[in-house]
Amino acid sequence: MDVIKGGGSTPFRWPLRVGFAAYLGLAAALRPASAAEQVAEIALLPGEKWWGGQVVYSPDMPYDASAKVKRTLHATDRWGASNQAQPLFVSNHGRFVWNEGAFGYEFAGGILKLSHAAQPFEIGSAGKTLRDVCRETSRRFFAPSGQMPAAELFTVPQYNTWIELGYDQREERILKYARDLIAAGYPPGVLMIDDNWQEDYGDWEFSGQRFKNPKGMMRELHALGFKVMVWVCPFVSADAATGRALLGDGCLLRDPVDNKETLWVGREVANDAAMIRWWNGTSAVLDFSNPKARAWFRGRLQHLVDDYGVDGFKFDAGDSLFYLPTVPGRPVASFAPRTPEEHCMDFARVGLDFPFNEYRACWRMAGQPIAQRLRDKDHSWGALRELIPGIITQGIEGYAFSCPDMIGGGEARSFSDAAKFDPEIVVRSAQVHALMPMMQFSVAPWRVLSAELAGHCLAAAQLHAKFGPAILALARQSAKTGEPIVRPLEWAWPHQGFATIKDQFMLGDELLVAPVVTKGARARTVVFPPGRWQGDDGSTVEGPTQREIEVPLSRLPYFQLHAALGDTRQR
Repeated sequence: MDVIKGGGSTPFRWPLRVGFAAYLGLAAALRPASAAEQVAEIALLPGEKWWGGQVVYSPDMPYDASAKVKRTLHATDRWGASNQAQPLFVSNHGRFVWNEGAFGYEFAGGILKLSHAAQPFEIGSAGKTLRDVCRETSRRFFAPSGQMPAAELFTVPQYNTWIELGYDQREERILKYARDLIAAGYPPGVLMIDDNWQEDYGDWEFSGQRFKNPKGMMRELHALGFKVMVWVCPFVSADAATGRALLGDGCLLRDPVDNKETLWVGREVANDAAMIRWWNGTSAVLDFSNPKARAWFRGRLQHLVDDYGVDGFKFDAGDSLFYLPTVPGRPVASFAPRTPEEHCMDFARVGLDFPFNEYRACWRMAGQPIAQRLRDKDHSWGALRELIPGIITQGIEGYAFSCPDMIGGGEARSFSDAAKFDPEIVVRSAQVHALMPMMQFSVAPWRVLSAELAGHCLAAAQLHAKFGPAILALARQSAKTGEPIVRPLEWAWPHQGFATIKDQFMLGDELLVAPVVTKGARARTVVFPPGRWQGDDGSTVEGPTQREIEVPLSRLPYFQLHAALGDTRQR
């Protein structure tokens, strides 16, 4: 393989006192003090393409001999740590790189350089294609569990209250959103109540000020046909009663060293919580390496299920960038030292107990029955173009149960700025979602769009429901085989020049989807692999070929493969 392995550099040791900002700037600080750095180099083959690492960088993939990037999988890459990640790289020539922990990587001059790893690299090959190597790495490193998230996450649209309600999540507004969805003709699906339904962070009870009858609200939502998920996070308001109790029980992540700073009352705090800055302020964070913390959090979630009828949870935050390494030498010897990435993985494991789940940040949880959403996108055409490569990369890394970000974008301020709002983005975004494993609305199309454009979004939702049984069948297959639901054309037709196509995808092996991701486009070129393709408009195309097709705002182009000409796919 033309691989040069090596190792042995002096590891960085934690300073006596490290603040969070300093921690973010010290990638080397995440290496265990007892381990020598593992390094390796791989010479890229002619025509070889690589995928892997962090999903947020999927628009740059696949990497080839012309690529020039230098990044790290460690939590110090704040952007890279904000979505799914895997210590895995695979190529369309069947080669792979795996590590049990985080590492640095660089593509430059036709060489893949690997560094900053505490664990040895496993480098090898399996077959000659992308499909071959993904099958093998899935089997060896993250074997599929055989389980999948709740079927309704795939078969019907999801609706999130964030854009319409923001931080004003209250009973009457949630019910109005749900009723308006039904009145507009949308099929009832999974309704997600977002942040600020709760009393406080860590106090997972419905706010008494904003919810007068939460049990009655849940009964009405269920009667309308919705399954209901609520937003939760691993953060805790440290000065509230719950926070103080959790601190006393050792359930909160501690500072890197004991706090020896004397408080104004003249006493010392020997077991202080690490205070983490995040988008909603400064909070303590649960330490899920502590079984007591896991049991407490799961108990609070089960209480919401049992007492209120909540169906599941949107698990937000939990990104590795919000964690510090677990402090060794704590009173309970069973607490194993954890890296920030492993803390992220510990939080994700909570979702395994709840089939209705969603995560935005994950580490090494491929093959597990967890719904994985792409990170928040802004309301722009550039962000819209990131959805297809993002979903493709999720699948290649083993995160098959995937969801794009909210339709039109997940940033509320984008919809309050008339100068930036583009109705066409909402329509084309809904069409991109329609034939992906999951689709998620948040902004209300009937509020922000004309009746004609809102009708196009409704048609996309109805199309997703129509294909729901087929999508569910692919999800069930993926739960057994680990293969992605959404696949690049390279997956089934290797080495035929399709590896760099980023604006088309395959749903399974038989449905070619070619959405529009360019402003104002009313025509686009579609690349057809070998075979006979039946279009959504009734047309028939004989591949391999390229063809320009008309794409009015009302159309999502998709084509069914008919194998009567002979099946040339890799299976």
